[in-house]
Amino acid sequence: MRLLDWISLTVCFWILSNVAFAHEGHVSEPPAAVAAAPAKGTHDAKTWFTDTPLQDQNGETLRFYSDALQNRIVLVNVIFTSCNDACPLITQKLKEVRELLGDKAQDITFISLTSDPLRDTPAVLKAYTLKQGSDDPHWLFLTGDKAQMDLVLSRIGQIVPTPEQHSTQLIVGDVANKRWSKIRPDAPAAAIAQRLQLLTMPVAGR
Repeated sequence: MRLLDWISLTVCFWILSNVAFAHEGHVSEPPAAVAAAPAKGTHDAKTWFTDTPLQDQNGETLRFYSDALQNRIVLVNVIFTSCNDACPLITQKLKEVRELLGDKAQDITFISLTSDPLRDTPAVLKAYTLKQGSDDPHWLFLTGDKAQMDLVLSRIGQIVPTPEQHSTQLIVGDVANKRWSKIRPDAPAAAIAQRLQLLTMPVAGR
């Protein structure tokens, strides 16, 4: 990754972490919680996001960058399964987004990271996906031990003291072309689908 690309990526996630929109009963993390870059610096996206091994809702081990992010169009959000307000509502909206995408949905990976890894085991996540009707091969619900999840969440500006304090902001990205943006979770499903479709279009000049 070129230095300019790395700077752009770092600035993007600094912005994301500072404008996070929290749902009712949850508070967004303070600016001081923004993840610091690795001590010696890096121009490598794999090093930034980390290849932390996590488990999906089927109990399969996936490396966060290499298996979940690399060369994909992604939508990333944070949930916890015992949430009774925004999380299930947002999950239902994202299910609608996938339906609106039609055949394009298979080209886009949704990644829901738990903010409550102590309770959200792969089995618990699987039960949640079945209850929500969101058990989809292109929708990963990821967990790990607390240290693993803290590291991964910190890389997207989500250092949360308690599960309830996670941001409900949606992060969408074209990983290969380093195009990232944020979407409020109260945006219409059609608008979210349109943003994702735009990311699947070729980048001019590349």
